[in-house]
Amino acid sequence: MNIFQKSMLTVGAAFATTAPAIAQEAASMDERVNAAFAKATGPFVNFIFAPIPGTSFPWIVMWLVIAATIFTLYFAFVQLKYFGHAISLVKGDYSDPNDAGEVSHFQALATALSGTVGLGNIAGVAVAVGIGGPGATFWMILAGLLGMASKFTECTLGVKYRNEYEDGTVSGGPMYYISKGFKERNLPGGGFLAALFSVFCILGALGGGNMFQANQAHAQISGIVGDYPGWITGIIFAIVVFMVIVGGVKSIARVTEKVVPFMGVLYVAAALIIILMNFDKIGWAFGQIFAGAFTGLGVAGGMVGALIQGFKRAAFSNEAGVGSAAIAHSAVRTKEPITEGFVSLLEPFIDTVVICTMTALVITISGQLMIDPATGNYILDGGSIATVGGTSGVALTSAAFASAFSWFPYILAIAVILFAFSTMISWSYYGLKAWTYLFGEGQTSELIFKVIFCIFIVIGAAASLGPVIDFSDAAIFAMAVVNITGLYFLMSIVKQELISYRTRLQSGEIKKFHN
Repeated sequence: MNIFQKSMLTVGAAFATTAPAIAQEAASMDERVNAAFAKATGPFVNFIFAPIPGTSFPWIVMWLVIAATIFTLYFAFVQLKYFGHAISLVKGDYSDPNDAGEVSHFQALATALSGTVGLGNIAGVAVAVGIGGPGATFWMILAGLLGMASKFTECTLGVKYRNEYEDGTVSGGPMYYISKGFKERNLPGGGFLAALFSVFCILGALGGGNMFQANQAHAQISGIVGDYPGWITGIIFAIVVFMVIVGGVKSIARVTEKVVPFMGVLYVAAALIIILMNFDKIGWAFGQIFAGAFTGLGVAGGMVGALIQGFKRAAFSNEAGVGSAAIAHSAVRTKEPITEGFVSLLEPFIDTVVICTMTALVITISGQLMIDPATGNYILDGGSIATVGGTSGVALTSAAFASAFSWFPYILAIAVILFAFSTMISWSYYGLKAWTYLFGEGQTSELIFKVIFCIFIVIGAAASLGPVIDFSDAAIFAMAVVNITGLYFLMSIVKQELISYRTRLQSGEIKKFHN
């Protein structure tokens, strides 16, 4: 054995001796960092998700639901009156390829949907139904229908007040319509609110729209192929995401217009097959949904419990009122801001009314959820409690689909990966536009954010950062506080746009383009 080999053996032995201590120290460091971060951000997180005194209903959810109700009434149920026209716009019937903007109505819708259709539709709905019973589905649908008016309002403003540049690119979103709209109406505080929204948006994009997605995707993959370091998943995701987002919103739109329909059709088709296989139970399932919505079907599944869980899941799923979707919709090719408002109202319908309801129906029909006669609480078939966080939510959805297809857990894993990927690329765009609003437009500024975003993908996949994720989730809903405040002051402008467009549409001044 030569000196080099002896040296390598010595180094190897030393590493073997010290590696466990290093790993333990690293774990201890993670715990200390988490504890310090939780202590610093805990008050903010607790404030955003605090329940209304005397209830278990988070005030932020009530803030979103009340706003959605006000917009629904103010615009005279626009989500029902213009639903058909919205579909025509998505089909391209009124699209002029010469209009300013970067993407089509369909691509803008797909990009926004890719940011909202995700794990909430799989795990979140299962948790809502597991806690609130089938009746939670009714309130989830109602909140989704109301949320369509919020999306209509914010996305109309997003296009109206966007910045259009000489190279054909655009920037829009709440930070632009709050600052420019407030200035136009001589209202104070627009600049501060816009900057505050941008800060929350960047934090939300790096956390809930990035690290959480990477973390959950790694958990699903390692659960199938075996445990391995998360940084490997993170690097792979980071490379793929960077390849997409470096091309800007046009590149993102080209990917999402293919990925979103595929994953949506895949998931809904599987749900429809199970529902049709249990055709004789459909009437019973809807009976359970309506009975649970208005009566005390189960202790936790009484009317109040069902209402809270249904509204909460809808608000957390479709993000209506948060303002994030307005950033994606602002890139659309159109000279009529109101048209993208019409297109955007389809988003909560697809996300919440269709996909979330499909999940809830499959869970109800499959018989995987039942009431414990001893406690009156909902439990999974087999006795485990159905209310233990997101993991049991995935387990409940997986078990419900596996009741018909034993192989569905593998399809579910693919869906989770696609959902995570599409959410990351959409939120990269949201964060980028908030970043450039604060730090200026330009290729260098954009590249800096994109690199930072991809680094956080690796961090999210490799680390357990509970407090960071909690904080970023709180930041996303803090966006809603700022955004809806702005919408209340600017909704009269949307009303003017609606009246003008309706008059010209009825008179025949606005005509179809046959592409």
